[in-house]
Amino acid sequence: MMRSLALGSFSIGGDNPLVLIAGPCVLENQAHALSLAEALQDIALRVGVGLVFKASYDKANRTSVTSYRGPGLDKGLQILQIVKEKTGLPILSDIHDVSQVKPAAAVLDILQIPAFLSRQTDLLVAAGESGKVVNIKKGQFQAPWDIENAIGKVLSTGNDQILLTERGSSFGYNNLVSDMRSLVIMRQTGYPVVFDATHSVQLPGGAGSASSGQREFVAPLSRAAVATGVDALFWEVHENPAKALCDGPNSLQLDSVEGLLRQMLALDKIVR
Repeated sequence: MMRSLALGSFSIGGDNPLVLIAGPCVLENQAHALSLAEALQDIALRVGVGLVFKASYDKANRTSVTSYRGPGLDKGLQILQIVKEKTGLPILSDIHDVSQVKPAAAVLDILQIPAFLSRQTDLLVAAGESGKVVNIKKGQFQAPWDIENAIGKVLSTGNDQILLTERGSSFGYNNLVSDMRSLVIMRQTGYPVVFDATHSVQLPGGAGSASSGQREFVAPLSRAAVATGVDALFWEVHENPAKALCDGPNSLQLDSVEGLLRQMLALDKIVR
């Protein structure tokens, strides 16, 4: 039986309509985060879709030591708290260490386990013990059926509020490929499945000291995932991706979001 999770005024999973998880890769500053959250909220209201705002307070797995990581835990959570208070949107961000779980859970609605940390038992258990929704990103190195082991670690705490995210699999050097079969396999676990389209077109380390990306494939992969039957799309969005401090090459341009989202909702209505 497919589970559904309540996130404020909407639910994700089950027979519920498609949900959008969107925002910048990393927090740049408070004004930028709030402006982007409000712009995305306006779009979501116009097209009629549930929206979760996402942004990382720290990107611990940057390619280079010189890469921008974000404002950090304390300042970042303060910004996300303000966004939450001003917009009323559910908030998602990454946790990287057990010590971050308690302060993050005081602000966030969804604790996200980064793909590179999807086998970290202590982190998964601590996230489960928080009582919050836990979004497990399947590692680029994992088969879709391997996600059941990560699910089991969260379930061991008695928490069954779980989302599963596909973000592409390693395919040779500096490349990822999205296997649409994995969306079906992961959904057979009974938990809602998210397709992270913008990270799926990332070229990890493809720019030498930074990751590159192929934004032109976000739309077709998103269409394919929705047609396959996912519960949510995950898009990194920026009003000027060329100037984004993180993941610009694979981020969607803000002014392209509404039109693309309307396509996704039309497809979702057909397949659902």
